[in-house]
Amino acid sequence: MRVHRENPARPRELVGSVPITPPEAVEVIAREADRRFREWSRAPLSARLEPLRAAADRMDADVGELGELLARETGKPVVDCRGEISFAAVYLRWLCDRAETVFAPTEIDDRLGRLTVTPRPYGVVAAITPWNAPIILSILKLGPALAAGNTVLLKPSPLAPLTVTRVAQLLPESTVVHGGPELVQALIADPRVGKIAFTGGDAAGRAIAAAAGQALKPLVLELGGNDPAVFLDDFALTPDDYERLVLASFATSGQVCMAAKRLYVPRRRGEEFLDAYLAAAQRILRVGDPLDEAVTMGPVVSRAAADRVTALISDAAARGGRIITLADSPEREGYFVDPILACGLADDAPLVSTEQFGPAVPLLTYCDEAEVLSRANDSDLGLGASVWSADEDRAFAFAAQLEAGFTFINTHNRTGMSLHAPFGGMKRSGYGREYAEDGLREYIQTTVTHSPAAFRPGGPGLPARAYPAATGI
Repeated sequence: MRVHRENPARPRELVGSVPITPPEAVEVIAREADRRFREWSRAPLSARLEPLRAAADRMDADVGELGELLARETGKPVVDCRGEISFAAVYLRWLCDRAETVFAPTEIDDRLGRLTVTPRPYGVVAAITPWNAPIILSILKLGPALAAGNTVLLKPSPLAPLTVTRVAQLLPESTVVHGGPELVQALIADPRVGKIAFTGGDAAGRAIAAAAGQALKPLVLELGGNDPAVFLDDFALTPDDYERLVLASFATSGQVCMAAKRLYVPRRRGEEFLDAYLAAAQRILRVGDPLDEAVTMGPVVSRAAADRVTALISDAAARGGRIITLADSPEREGYFVDPILACGLADDAPLVSTEQFGPAVPLLTYCDEAEVLSRANDSDLGLGASVWSADEDRAFAFAAQLEAGFTFINTHNRTGMSLHAPFGGMKRSGYGREYAEDGLREYIQTTVTHSPAAFRPGGPGLPARAYPAATGI
């Protein structure tokens, strides 16, 4: 059997297909990955990094072809797709430059004794990735895991299996498997799998965490977000800033975990903000065929996604919300949803209280900072947030009170990312970190060898029942 992938912009067009991996095949696949791990982990670090650098070079060389394939299977604008692939290559090179420092053993030899701390890989890592940014979200797992000496079983989303498979083939000791929840459960249950890394939705995250807990296996878990963007009363945005803000919500048709999903503006500046925002949306949003270089927003990924977002918009209108269409979709064959801004909603409206994951964003007003802080934090998700202010110190002070794993200042979404900034969530948005050195360390476990000074050759020795403090700890 095979997974067939349609083009969300033209659903009658088959982009490609991949073979389904039966869950019962996992035992053989994992056993082979474990065998290769024994060899790969013993290779010098430099030998493990060399093919990662080569893969980055190949991704850059093939970025045009890979970008078009990614646009056709996901519905993301081709310019964004090429950018994602290029950024993944940049990340691989950054990782290679930092790996020797992060993965180096440390040794202390002093009056307290001799101590070595040695990083070791987990063995076989199961990586489960989503469709919305499949290349970078796969590379964020593949790169560190392979550099650390693990082998990887990668399971992409059935909604974006094609480009990921092509890219993963450039990397050594990674095996791509395709399937659904039953395959994921088989990966987690296999005794040779030592760690699981997952990015995706809440329901799948709960099932994966439960299975990993039953098997006592560690997780990196990055789930969704309902990110507030808070504009303090002194915000000062240029037209370019407003355009960046619009794309912070509507890039990838809003289907981004860290998109700006709730906009909070001081009531006295609400009309001013709305006028400038609508003007920016008119300038920057171009909805249409993702292969058109001028398009900035394509379709959503599936008919189910389009129906879900349309239902949220209909509910918002039924609750008395003012629905403002920001751009029209000239393409009607595919899964296009007109991007909208919703004004006048209460905080309990589903479009506000749940992650929309689509091109529909509420604009909310507030009276004072205490009120907006409470409302911004009133969510069981805590992935990202942003604070906008002319006073950077004031913005940082407010950000320190937000319940978010990553808070942007005067920007939001991908324009605020940094390779050296750890990324991950709080509350129900998951745990563990990607990017930065923290993201590399997720794929190693430390082992310790310790010779206390008292028991080294020639040491004074201690009574058998001596408390550890007697050794100088």
